[in-house]
Amino acid sequence: MSRGSLFFHADFRRLWAGDTASQFGTFVGNTAIPLLAAVTLAATPFEMGLLTAAETLAFLLIGLPAGVWVDQLRRRRVMLTADFTRFALLLSVPLAWWAGVLTLAQLLVVVLLVGVATLFFDIAYQSYLPALVGREHLLEGNAKLQAVQSVAQIAGPSGAGVLVQLVSAANTVLITGFGYLTSALCLLRIRASEPEPEPRGHTRLLPQIAEGLRFVFSDKPLRAMVATTATANFFHGAFSAVQVLFLTRTVGLAPAAVGVLLAVGGAGGILGAVCSGAVTRRIGQARAIWLVPLFTMPANLVFPLAGPDWRLGLAGLGAAIGGFGIIVYNVAQVSYRQAICPDRLLGRMNASVRFVVWGVIPLGGLLGGALGEGLGLRGATWVGVAGEVAAVLWVVFSPLRHMRDLPTTAKTGSGPA
Repeated sequence: MSRGSLFFHADFRRLWAGDTASQFGTFVGNTAIPLLAAVTLAATPFEMGLLTAAETLAFLLIGLPAGVWVDQLRRRRVMLTADFTRFALLLSVPLAWWAGVLTLAQLLVVVLLVGVATLFFDIAYQSYLPALVGREHLLEGNAKLQAVQSVAQIAGPSGAGVLVQLVSAANTVLITGFGYLTSALCLLRIRASEPEPEPRGHTRLLPQIAEGLRFVFSDKPLRAMVATTATANFFHGAFSAVQVLFLTRTVGLAPAAVGVLLAVGGAGGILGAVCSGAVTRRIGQARAIWLVPLFTMPANLVFPLAGPDWRLGLAGLGAAIGGFGIIVYNVAQVSYRQAICPDRLLGRMNASVRFVVWGVIPLGGLLGGALGEGLGLRGATWVGVAGEVAAVLWVVFSPLRHMRDLPTTAKTGSGPA
C-alpha cells in the first residue's frame, strides 16, 4: 500500500465509519447527560463532580489489568462486546425516563458501567490500529480518526443542545446508544483476520502489568507526554464537573446555546487534524508535541471570562485555538507510542498510559465539584483551565525540546530507553 492511501483501504474505511458513528454519539452524550443531570434532575455541583468521576473511574480501578486481558484476546472481539454493552446500558436511560423512574443514582451507575466498557474499547482500539493499517500509516490513520472526532465535537454538542430542548435530554441519550450500535455493525464488516495473541513467557497478572508500566516510564519522551496528558486531564476533569453548571447558571445560557459553545472548540480541532501531518513534517514530531500546545493552550484562559454578550464569542475563539493545539499534540504523541511499542505489549502499553492519563479524571471531577461548592462556579472554572494550560510545561522542560524527530520503529523490549 502506498503512503497516503488509507482512503483505498476497505477495512480502515469500515473502522473509520464505525468510529464516526461512535464519536458523534459520544459527543451528543457528553452534552446531553450533564444537561439531563443539571437541568432535569437538578444536580448540585458536588453531584456533577460525582457524575464526571463516574465516567472514567474504571480507568483508575481496573485500567492496568484490563491491558493484560486485552493482550490475551482478539482486539476486534473486545471492541464489539464493548459497543453492544454500551448500547444496552444507554438504552436504559430513556426507558426509565418514559416509565417515570429515572434517578440520578441510576444515571451514575449507567455512566460508571459505560465507562468500564469504554475502557476496554479504547485499549483494544488503539492496539488494533497498527495491525490493521501498518505502522508506516499510523500518522495518517490517527489524523483521519482525529478529524472525525473534531467534526463530531462540533456537530454532537450543538445537535444535542437543540435535541434536548425539542425532545428532552433523556430521549437525546438514545442517539449516543445508537452511535455505539452502528459502530459495532461496522466492525462486524471488517474482513481482515486478526492473528492470535502471542504466547507469553509468564501468565501471572502482576509481572505482565509491570512490563507494560516499565515500557511506558523507561522512555523519557513518552514519560513527559504521559505527565502532560495526565495533568491536563486532571484539571479538565475539574473543569468538566462545573462547565455545564457555569454556562447555564452563571452565564445564563439555554441548552441549545451551551451545545453551540461546546461545539466551537471542535472547529479548531478539525483544522488541527487536517493540518497535523503537514505541521509534523514541517517542524518535526517532537516539536509538534511541545511547541504547538505551548502557543495554543493559553488561549483557553479566556473561557472563564465568558458572559452573555461579546465575551461569549471570545470564549469560543479561545476554545477553537486550544482545540487546534490539542489535536495536533494528540495525533503526534499517540502515533509515537503506537510506533515504538512491540505488538505483544500494545494492550498493556495503552492500558498503562490510560490508567495514568484517564485515571486522574475522576479525581479531578471530585475536585471540581468541591471547588464549585467552595469557590463558586467561575472560580472553579478558573482553576481547571489554568491547570490545563500549565500541563504543557512537562513536555516543554523535557528532552523533546532539544529534538526535531522521534523514532518510528518498534523497540525490541521493555527495558530502559
